[in-house]
Amino acid sequence: MAGEGDDQLKLLGLWVSPYTHRVKLALSFKGLSYEYVEEDLSNKSELLLSTNPVHKKVPVLIHNGKPICESQVIVQYLDEEFPNSGVSLLPSDSYDRAIARFWAAYINDKLMPSWLQSSMGKTEEERAEALKQTLEAVANLETAFKECSKGKPFFGGDTVGYLDVSLGAMIGWMRAGEALHGRRTFDATRSPLLNAWMERFAALDAAKAAMPDNNKLVEFVRVRRAAAANN
Repeated sequence: MAGEGDDQLKLLGLWVSPYTHRVKLALSFKGLSYEYVEEDLSNKSELLLSTNPVHKKVPVLIHNGKPICESQVIVQYLDEEFPNSGVSLLPSDSYDRAIARFWAAYINDKLMPSWLQSSMGKTEEERAEALKQTLEAVANLETAFKECSKGKPFFGGDTVGYLDVSLGAMIGWMRAGEALHGRRTFDATRSPLLNAWMERFAALDAAKAAMPDNNKLVEFVRVRRAAAANN
């Protein structure tokens, strides 16, 4: 695999973090080998604090001693730094790249926060309002998939691309939420394109290799939600 020899890659992450999952997915689809270091955010390592002194958060990718922070920045870096490894994630056309970056930012800024709040909110009112916002974001992303995929299996067309990795990072959490609440974020009625996309993406070997253990994640969410309800 690439990432060996002169290219030393180390990923500082957290197993439950969808942002870490995003980078793991990119590394997997690019076919890059790397060293993984699990962080304890209640007792942050000196390596994490020194490589991400601004935000002090995961994920951090260290490439030959140089740190890169923020999951979407890391994914773009990997695609640009290793153009001949695995699939090309970013579109070759400059306009298509701009559109992909727009929707990736939308996933980060709109879908992920509202989805997490709909599952982990302290009150029923908070969760209900967050669910409303989540469904609005899903409707917009359903349209985005139709436009970006142009009738093909993935956001990237015939192969997985930048948006597939960006959104694919949420699949583990979505499945955990479904197991706990019986509610699908993407379903065949409201979002048939995204529903079918999620099944295709999650079935890929490269995606499976980077996904968190679902049972472990379900238990984590159950414990966190119980703790939030008691505070």
